[in-house]
Amino acid sequence: MTTPDIPGETLEAEPPKPQRLVSLDAYRGAIMLMMASAGLGAAQIARQYPDSSVWQWLAHHTEHAEWAGFTVWDVIQPAFMFMVGVALPFSIASRRARGHRRRRMFAHALWRSLILVLLAVFLSSAWSRQTVWSFANVLAQIGLGYPVLFLLAFTRQRTQWLAAFGILLAYWLAFALHPLPPADFDWQSVGVPADWPFLTGFAAHWEKNANLAASVDQWFLNLFPRPETFVYNRGGYATLNFVPSIATMIFGLLAGGLLRREGTIWYKVTRLVCFGVAGVIAGVVIAWLGLCPIVKRIWTPSWAICSGGVVVLLLAVFVAVIEGLHLKRWAFPFVVVGLNPITLYCMWQLGGSFIRENLQRHLGQDIFQIFGPAYEHTLQRGLALLIYWLILLWMVRRKIFLRI
Repeated sequence: MTTPDIPGETLEAEPPKPQRLVSLDAYRGAIMLMMASAGLGAAQIARQYPDSSVWQWLAHHTEHAEWAGFTVWDVIQPAFMFMVGVALPFSIASRRARGHRRRRMFAHALWRSLILVLLAVFLSSAWSRQTVWSFANVLAQIGLGYPVLFLLAFTRQRTQWLAAFGILLAYWLAFALHPLPPADFDWQSVGVPADWPFLTGFAAHWEKNANLAASVDQWFLNLFPRPETFVYNRGGYATLNFVPSIATMIFGLLAGGLLRREGTIWYKVTRLVCFGVAGVIAGVVIAWLGLCPIVKRIWTPSWAICSGGVVVLLLAVFVAVIEGLHLKRWAFPFVVVGLNPITLYCMWQLGGSFIRENLQRHLGQDIFQIFGPAYEHTLQRGLALLIYWLILLWMVRRKIFLRI
């Protein structure tokens, strides 16, 4: 028996390495395409048709919830982070098959974390005159929590479950013990308007820009060079979100471990569905009891559990259809993206205005209004998305994959 390279780790017997699951690439690609679509301008169309309940519903669910509650659009980030956890058992198995030792893999995990955080800072600074030290970006959130996730990948399932809920409980307790603002607090000084639908009672511990995470950022972000003192984030997002986000990635780690183990696809799908339904119900009940509101922007424990259930159910659908029913052809556009998710993310962050300006330069300034002003944003984003996808298709056909 060999001695583990990382002190204190325990490992279960490794099952045989399975064939790559197309459903995982398809799931990841679908989420990335959804993100890069920017809602295809549904919100702009809805403004042109204020009496249309369909367009109003689409507009609502292609934007983030303002604070408490959630929309379809809010599920994108937890799905992205969840898939980091799902992929990890497969990645470790692949690296082991190539003879990589655990110490080398852990060093790579630390390097990957650093690159993700720096890439997030770079992308956040793309349109600024100086470096923007912000860590609420999804890549930074993954990078900050990834070393913990990696170490947990070498522990038993029970340890992973305990770690996930232990993190959420500690995070909940820290917020609950954080003092509430005084009665005469100037809410507008932290970007909260007077007509804001304030949380009441115990839930007020998770109010926008007057919570533990906001207080931490008022100290932490001012340690970096800034053009002016950081006071609040306009959207209420916080660096500390990465802590409960680790639980989201652990849920993915558990799902990936389930998919790697022996057993029929339908047994695994059934287990995923059970866990997913339980997560959704538990998250909603926690919020309903007033213990903790569902707020994606600060990744409250109830949100981590509820969104974890939703993304598990989505994974179950992809696995059932693609691996269970062997219906794969329809997923090809998603797989193309799922094989190069970081590439799409960077193109989406950096290339939107470049594509728009060049299309207008070569095809005419009115190219995006051929279906009328109401659909201008839809055409802009749709054409940009098509161009992104064609670039990714070219890369896949030439076996070019950008990985960190």
